[in-house]
Amino acid sequence: MTEAIPYGTSETRAGDGGPVHVLHFVFLLPHPVVRVWAAVATPEGLPQWLARADLLEPRLGGAVTLRWLNAEEGAEGAVVSGRVTAWDREAVAEYTVGTYGRIRFHMEPAPANSLASVLRFTNEFAGPDGRRLDNLARWHRHFEYLSDALDGRPADRSARTPERLGRLRAEYAART
Repeated sequence: MTEAIPYGTSETRAGDGGPVHVLHFVFLLPHPVVRVWAAVATPEGLPQWLARADLLEPRLGGAVTLRWLNAEEGAEGAVVSGRVTAWDREAVAEYTVGTYGRIRFHMEPAPANSLASVLRFTNEFAGPDGRRLDNLARWHRHFEYLSDALDGRPADRSARTPERLGRLRAEYAART
């Protein structure tokens, strides 16, 4: 069963081309940092819950190309390329890719429990407010998949339903 993922938060500020949204999620995972790192920063781990890494050069400035698992083949944004904009092995993996903007995973051992991890996630991107709500819901759902994958249950693409995503989006809209 999926661990309960706490709701993310967001802030919006003015940018040169319109609003810039910054989403934040912070949650505890009952797995050591090395295992969470493998899930968010390796070509083997990413497809278990988020995206296939067609290319991932594991270093600052390295190239990255992600093929999102929840996107229809050929759809806009289904494949995005960019750069690794922060890299600190087993601590920080950050990718800046296309319209998805900056995607940052920061991991640390949980206080008083080295077998658990705190994951701090940030996503910064430009776009209308509706996109902010969509992304909050999507990342929440992705983190449910991450929790399942870490528990040995990789994401089942055939089981994905728009109803769960719609409920999450409505919950985020009601919270903000």
